[in-house]
Amino acid sequence: MTPVPVAVLVSGSGTNLQALLDALRDSPVARVARVVASRADAGALERARRAGVSTVVLAHPDDPGEVVTATGDARLVVLAGYLKRIPPAAVARLRWRLINIHPALLPAFGGPGMYGRRVHEAVLASGATLSGATVHYVDEEYDRGPIIAQWPVPVRRDDTPEILAARVLEVEHRLLPQVVEALARLGVPGEPVRLFPKSSVFITGDNLAVDLDTAADGRTGERADR
Repeated sequence: MTPVPVAVLVSGSGTNLQALLDALRDSPVARVARVVASRADAGALERARRAGVSTVVLAHPDDPGEVVTATGDARLVVLAGYLKRIPPAAVARLRWRLINIHPALLPAFGGPGMYGRRVHEAVLASGATLSGATVHYVDEEYDRGPIIAQWPVPVRRDDTPEILAARVLEVEHRLLPQVVEALARLGVPGEPVRLFPKSSVFITGDNLAVDLDTAADGRTGERADR
């Protein structure tokens, strides 16, 4: 099969982009075809160039036509540390092909202004015992699109925002490539898909491993609306 072309939208240093570049380098199902940045000084651009991936810097990130055009022939578009709001008209044109990774277990600790350190501070202030990473579809509201997959991690008593952020980032780097490959294997369905771990539970310790499937009972092709 021809690998599904993926566009990755970035605003910062690009560690999740790097995870995708590394995981998909020899993947038969998906490849990073283009990296689109909201700012010319985003460190992620250099990561893309080193990997030989074409790059685009948006002049007007609020222009839906420019955003859609910048993604080129990508069949799947991934927001990986992209801090600009995707214009609603662009969301509509990319419906069910536009996904985001968020550093918490949505629907908790999401919404406008909830990114980076702010998320982890809010988790610690709440007294929650679990946090984690969520990959979800992007819709017209911040962090409210249907959830595709989640990976929980423990919150420990002595955690600081920085320590918790590092623990969550580790699973972000594992979860996002697995979701991208899973969606690519399914042909990037035109309706929402929910992915579950094949094993009975996620491991919420320091040695993390999971294999995603499209249904909790092991069947393939399960959709989120069923």
